[in-house]
Amino acid sequence: MALVTAGFVVLDAVEPEKLAVFYTELLDGEQTDITLDQVEIRGADGTRLAFRRDVSATPASWPRAENNQQVHLDFLVEDLDEAERRIIGLGGRALETKDMPGPYQERVYADPGGHSFTIRPVPPTAADQS
Repeated sequence: MALVTAGFVVLDAVEPEKLAVFYTELLDGEQTDITLDQVEIRGADGTRLAFRRDVSATPASWPRAENNQQVHLDFLVEDLDEAERRIIGLGGRALETKDMPGPYQERVYADPGGHSFTIRPVPPTAADQS
């Protein structure tokens, strides 16, 4: 057994309960542990996230330089447009959704707490390319 194993990606938030609901719904998951200061979830695919209460948390300002993005999450999706509708319906907001530079077709959003995350298509497998 490994000496160290990965636990959770933890996002600080003024309202961790609100973020937990957003990501639980987005990832078709479940809340696995709730305390006064932290909510943990597990997505349907096993992704584990936690949201820790920090009353002075401020959202990143990506793509602006001041208070710039410290970390962000990447999610793979089957359909960018369908995922976008779901994100917006759950209270997320688009940051960059069209003409993103770089090798991937991707879109960037902010969750209700202001944390940025990216969605991009599931990469094709070798069988899909034939």
